[in-house]
Amino acid sequence: MIKALDYLRELNILSLALRLLLAMLLGGAIGFERGRKGRAAGFRTYMLVCLGATLTGILSQYLFVMVSTSWADVAAEVGRKVDVSRFGAKAIGGVGFLGAGTILITGRQKVQGLTTAAGLWASACMGLAIGAGFYECVVIAFILIFLCMRFLPVLERIAVENARNMNFYVEFSSLEDVSDIINCIKAQGAQIYGVEIDHGKPEHIERPSAVFSIRLNQKIHHEQVLASIAELETVITLDEI
Repeated sequence: MIKALDYLRELNILSLALRLLLAMLLGGAIGFERGRKGRAAGFRTYMLVCLGATLTGILSQYLFVMVSTSWADVAAEVGRKVDVSRFGAKAIGGVGFLGAGTILITGRQKVQGLTTAAGLWASACMGLAIGAGFYECVVIAFILIFLCMRFLPVLERIAVENARNMNFYVEFSSLEDVSDIINCIKAQGAQIYGVEIDHGKPEHIERPSAVFSIRLNQKIHHEQVLASIAELETVITLDEI
């Protein structure tokens, strides 16, 4: 531990102000990156989650100090002990419900919001560390979380584009067109291991659609497979998921 930070680990006005300010700045910085990409939880959401978790951490430390000092006689008289870890556990549990609300399954059977939910949870954990005055850990955690949000999507996209397994959503004119799509996929040297077909609802002008899960048996790019399928006249909408 850095001895120079010992004063800021105590419960004093400067320490409290610094912790809350760090929660707003660091939580907001992570949220700003998500908001820039148009995600459901953005700048203010991350800031509030981190700030709330920090308050929980401060409250845990405050109660521990009070029970050990000013309230020690009362606590000994009633035989009560305070487990400060419970506050953090409750905070993380509450963020879990908030994060679950950002996870959606679209009509194309694509799951969205997992990264946002994970980011909220990580932001809350960072807030608890700020509230406890664990500044060294906060700096490292913020850098790593921000790097994950900012730069890893590029590597993730490269990995997905070069993966042998791929899923895509396609809309077509009628169910009879499925055979043409299947033949086109096989012509690319790919193996179909999953198909989910939605017959559509004519009364609502909804076209039939399907989600294909395929495995590429040779080194071809996903764009090549999608381009060949898109050339079919019966294909209306095509999107990799």
